[in-house]
Amino acid sequence: MNCQKNHFFSSLLLITLISCQSLFAQSSDDLFKQARNAAFDKKDYALATQFSKEALDKSPDYSDVQIFLGRVYTWWGKNDSARNCFHQVLDLHPENEDASAAFADLEYWNNNSLAALSVSENGLKFHPESKTLLMKKAKCLIDLKRFREAAKVLSDLLQKDSKNIEVRSALENLKELNANNKIGVSYDFVTFDKQYDNPWHLVSVDYTKSTKIGSITGRINYANRFKTNGIQFETDVYPRISKTFYSHVNAGISNKNSVFPQYRAGFSLYANLPNGFEAEGGFRYLYFNDATWIYTASMGKYFKNYWFNLRTYLTPSSNAVSNSYSFTTRYYFKETDYFGIGLGTGISPDETANNIQLHDPYKLKSYRISADYRKTFQRMNIILLSCSMIQQEYLPKEIGNQYLLSLTYQRRF
Repeated sequence: MNCQKNHFFSSLLLITLISCQSLFAQSSDDLFKQARNAAFDKKDYALATQFSKEALDKSPDYSDVQIFLGRVYTWWGKNDSARNCFHQVLDLHPENEDASAAFADLEYWNNNSLAALSVSENGLKFHPESKTLLMKKAKCLIDLKRFREAAKVLSDLLQKDSKNIEVRSALENLKELNANNKIGVSYDFVTFDKQYDNPWHLVSVDYTKSTKIGSITGRINYANRFKTNGIQFETDVYPRISKTFYSHVNAGISNKNSVFPQYRAGFSLYANLPNGFEAEGGFRYLYFNDATWIYTASMGKYFKNYWFNLRTYLTPSSNAVSNSYSFTTRYYFKETDYFGIGLGTGISPDETANNIQLHDPYKLKSYRISADYRKTFQRMNIILLSCSMIQQEYLPKEIGNQYLLSLTYQRRF
């Protein structure tokens, strides 16, 4: 009888312990969920910290909570507390990939790229194929200006995952950074079936130098339009503001003639957004006999091997705002090589071969279709071929076609 009672109480105790253990784990998970809601939905980092600490009191070795708490401290700017959280996890579990990734982010975002690189490489000892850690390693190498090593990491990553939009975007930007110098020459040929009797010719020669603030380009444009020759001097600067933002500043001057605008200027601010998005906003200024102000905005998106971009130009006048739109898509078939097509309306102020028509008093309808092909060979040489057709209402109820062929060669060194 006593034996049966003992067995009964032992079973009851075991069931109670199992139930308590289940309730114990559930309570920690519930607190973790509340911490995530506080951080993501309410942006209340103090409350998220409180819930996380309560969960850790119940489950001290709950690594996911400890890592999350470290990330909350990172977002909150409490870097020493964040480091302490990540160290606690990695000291017990050096193979924890999430902890290494979160720790690397902390150091990278706080301009400690050398420390972030060390964390990433320690994590890669346990996970050599980790795309997350490899990408973080590449970003650190770029920030440390170890471009050749970064290019090797990114190229290997792209071979493993050809549809990774973040890798492709980083590799394309790196190609520009890796070359301290670049020279280019281009030729544009424009012909008309009705609007003008003689074709237009435009030749450009440019030199680009990479500097600490960003790349700087000097350019000379020569054009023959309306049986008239002209020369324009231009410069482009791409200042890097932060890891998220960069800008583009343009200025140009020409002698007073009908071939180029006498003055031109422009500014754009770009933002590299999550999930392969890029946003831009800015203005363009062209001065012929009077000033023309044009405002522009665009949104780009990388998706698998494709890049999509939608852009608008808005030109205010005394009684209305004229607008134009363009849509461009590219298919990347090898790293930064692509084939692209575009559709649009109106004349772009960014096209040196064609923006002279913004001076035309007839601001009438036009439609454009274009195709582009870019090919890199022997690593440092680039060929870009572009062609387009514009159907344009150049006078009221008078429609003509315009054809443009452009060839560009660039050499990095």
